[in-house]
Amino acid sequence: MLTDTSIELRSAKPSLLLRFVKWLMGTRKPVFPHTAPEFHAHMAQRTLPQDAPMPPKFAQKFQVEEWEAAGQKVITLHPKSGPTEWHMLYFHGGGFVLPMFKEHWPLAAALVEQCGVSVTLPMYEVVPESTYAIQDSLADAAFAKLAERHDPAKIILNGDSAGGHMALSLALRLAKAGGPQPGKLALFAPWLDLTMADPAITAVEPYDIMLKIGTLRACGEMFAGGRDPASPECSPLYTSVDELALLPPTRIWTGRHDLFIVDSRTLTAKLRSAGVDAKLYEYEAAPHVFMAIVPTREAKDALDLLGDFIAG
Repeated sequence: MLTDTSIELRSAKPSLLLRFVKWLMGTRKPVFPHTAPEFHAHMAQRTLPQDAPMPPKFAQKFQVEEWEAAGQKVITLHPKSGPTEWHMLYFHGGGFVLPMFKEHWPLAAALVEQCGVSVTLPMYEVVPESTYAIQDSLADAAFAKLAERHDPAKIILNGDSAGGHMALSLALRLAKAGGPQPGKLALFAPWLDLTMADPAITAVEPYDIMLKIGTLRACGEMFAGGRDPASPECSPLYTSVDELALLPPTRIWTGRHDLFIVDSRTLTAKLRSAGVDAKLYEYEAAPHVFMAIVPTREAKDALDLLGDFIAG
């Protein structure tokens, strides 16, 4: 059954802590250079970055499994009590070109603790040193291995930013393949169109302290690897209604000071038109992937909603 309302504003005013963290973020060097030429120059001279290491205390807080899929590292976090009824396959963001951030580990811990699920985190190789095909192969293999030992209908796919793209793309590949399917799909500030084509995005850009349109387009072309960045394969926003109709129940969370809010609204409308149980939760003045700022009221609300979605 479809939800009654497709878009809900969960927070009409940013919390004091969120405002402080946004100010602090604005004083620091940006994660991505703010222009396409600067991005290309940075990528041309960088040393291959490494995944932020898992905090040592996780070994005491969780049951930790380290394994491989498609020759790449994967980490699973279970509660101390052991594997849970639902299992989350979570893809971290970073524009496909950056590895696991240190900020992703507290988010992963909160997902286990607040949502009560086991969480699997693929440590995928990054572009351009690797390729989109290798990233996809890890996503496919990780899901297949989980589905061998866990009911696929009790697996939820999730990810933030480029990781949200990966989760959605995996769900679409699985739907077309017709094999075991995940039970639910959750997307945190997903990157849906590599070309950032909607002109409405320009009105949001001055408020986004992390993302800039030109940089994202350059990054998207790098990830596309010779494919058309505007194709549905690269930009799932342009997936046909018939294919979208195959997706499981879906929830999306995006801040209103995030460039991706515009395409999140468009995807939600397309999913609803396709008959998918889909809903978008918005947060006023919240930045890109605000849910990784786990102490904030907004992040706690987002994870509460995710927990309800999983349990419902």
